[in-house]
Amino acid sequence: METFAEVRKHIVDNHQLFLDEPFQLAFEYSVEGGDRKQSIFLAEIKSSDNRSYLRVETLICPLDDFDAEKCLRINLILRVGYLAVGDLESTAYIKLCENLAYSALDAEELEYVIQHMAPMADRMEQALESNGDIA
Repeated sequence: METFAEVRKHIVDNHQLFLDEPFQLAFEYSVEGGDRKQSIFLAEIKSSDNRSYLRVETLICPLDDFDAEKCLRINLILRVGYLAVGDLESTAYIKLCENLAYSALDAEELEYVIQHMAPMADRMEQALESNGDIA
């Protein structure tokens, strides 16, 4: 895959979108045998030297509910993805992200990242959020 259009085609062919914008897609990925779902967001981002990357991300919990230092410690042990902070409706959220270079991206790698990030983010969410499924 060399373009966001190719990513879009793959995602549309394999997942049910709930957001489809020019450079952003979103769908729900079933985890725990389909009993829970994790929202996955895909967006094209550019580096400072104008290279294009695909960002895969999913929300975990509001930052207020978690110690930011623990996020940095968790990043040391993650093999797929990293924790970051982003805003959702004026609230800072911890999210699990991965940036994939188009030069090394194919459908198998994209699905591998999605299949690993969604359940991991859901487990983190369950551990941190007593209210249940937020993302």
